[in-house]
Amino acid sequence: MFLGAAVSVAAVAYAATPGAAGSLPSATFAPTGGATSIPYGWVDFCRRNAGECEAHDTVRDIRLTAKTLKTIAAVNKWVNGNIEPLSDMAHWGVADHWDYPDDGRGDCEDYLLLKRKHLVEAGFPASALLVTVVKDKKGEGHAVLTVKTDRGEFILDNMTDKIVSWDKTGYRFVKRQSQEAPNVWVTIGEPTEAPAYVSR
Repeated sequence: MFLGAAVSVAAVAYAATPGAAGSLPSATFAPTGGATSIPYGWVDFCRRNAGECEAHDTVRDIRLTAKTLKTIAAVNKWVNGNIEPLSDMAHWGVADHWDYPDDGRGDCEDYLLLKRKHLVEAGFPASALLVTVVKDKKGEGHAVLTVKTDRGEFILDNMTDKIVSWDKTGYRFVKRQSQEAPNVWVTIGEPTEAPAYVSR
């Protein structure tokens, strides 16, 4: 799956929206704790896609500019609009399976993996694109992509095209990848019981 001209069109549309050319947004940084368990879905994804899970050569945040924000917004909107939501059970016949939605269907993990892939291909550092597990407003498991920038941490979510600070989502954050090592996961904020699997 390739964004191609779709990202350019979406970026132009974003730039044309009211306030888009104004001051850049800012966010806060999530307080991370010690190492914790790695989601089975990530372990299984890495087994099948080893090259996607290698240690980072360098660790750096994204420098948020009008240009980088447009690209992030375009990727988020394009993936959200072009993937049909489908649970893992309906899609794969299993409770939890993380993969690229190459057939145009997937759940929350599949959305974020595709966003991560396209942003890396666009030149963004993988160390600033962190797979993150949360509990949604109903207390159910969900997964989002944390984008770590020099102006704070923003969330890309298949449930909305809005890009907001992690602490403005209304979610309870559980854990995410360490920025230093993609196969190390750390707690976020106060310790909380992780959901058995993420399913949206």
